[in-house]
Amino acid sequence: MALPTVKVAAAHAASVYMNKAACVDKACSFIAEAAANGAELVVFPESFIPGFPVWAALWAPIYNHDWFRLMVENSVMIDGPEITAIRSAARRHKIIVSLGFSESTRASVGCIWNSNVLIDEEGTVLNHHRKLVPTFYEKMVWAPGDGHGLQVSNTRIGNIGALICGENTNPLARYSLAAQGEHIHISAWPAIWPTRKPGGQNFDNLAANRIRAGAHSFEAKVFGILNAGFVDDSMLDLLKKSGDPVAIDVLDNSPRAATQFLDPTGATIGDTLQNEEGLAYATFNLNDCIEPKQFHDITGYYNRFDVFDLTIDRRRISPATFKDTDPASRPNLEALPALD
Repeated sequence: MALPTVKVAAAHAASVYMNKAACVDKACSFIAEAAANGAELVVFPESFIPGFPVWAALWAPIYNHDWFRLMVENSVMIDGPEITAIRSAARRHKIIVSLGFSESTRASVGCIWNSNVLIDEEGTVLNHHRKLVPTFYEKMVWAPGDGHGLQVSNTRIGNIGALICGENTNPLARYSLAAQGEHIHISAWPAIWPTRKPGGQNFDNLAANRIRAGAHSFEAKVFGILNAGFVDDSMLDLLKKSGDPVAIDVLDNSPRAATQFLDPTGATIGDTLQNEEGLAYATFNLNDCIEPKQFHDITGYYNRFDVFDLTIDRRRISPATFKDTDPASRPNLEALPALD
């Protein structure tokens, strides 16, 4: 059976920094625009709501309490009004949406995760993934996730999987998606990820992202959407308010990531955006995933399942398991007499 040809979009977009409501409005606007231009899938970068916490790289933790509180205040719940609004936009415009967001929880007032949600054209949540391991200084912001979201979703436009930023450096995480018949792989990235002051051997996220996304497309024989965020003036203005000259130098001169698309050989196709904000587009003929598997099908014949054995635990981690007593043995609080 022939696989579909699909038009996809990636939002190379800046968050309305640390403002969840405005981020939702901006995402809904991009969803409408992508759908109007014929895209059947639109992707947003890592932590689009409410923005990537680059401040954790700029200052020591003892100076970042206010930033962390602001991040927590603007993180959202998977069943909260912000994600509900995104789901409604997906249904209204009949388009599949992948969104990076900072997730909060009722279990703890200060626990947040780096998460991604995949929503179908009817507004149904297909997958909810939490980044397995926050990377480097992200550990001071986000909690580790679990394997629950290591799932590929079967959609009308193909089988879609997604990993967040450094997870694309984890070959086992990538293999877990390839082994589920992935056709389209989404990798979500920040716009900027400094590891040193400018002028030294800094982390080049432009090259590093391209290497990792290309490796997965080549190995899994899938189309790739490498979706990075964008740094705009409003984000810079907020981060530069401290007047710290070292931080300003880092913000102004660290490498900026690009948004681009990859075919199953790892070659770039479609639009590329780096230094301007907007929607990038590409067309994927998923039948092109078939021929390269003649050469190396790592989840088919080109492996030794008698030698290698991989088990993925996809249970959702919970902070506690509560075993209630028989409800009949407890007092009925609703039946208590009213107070005078």
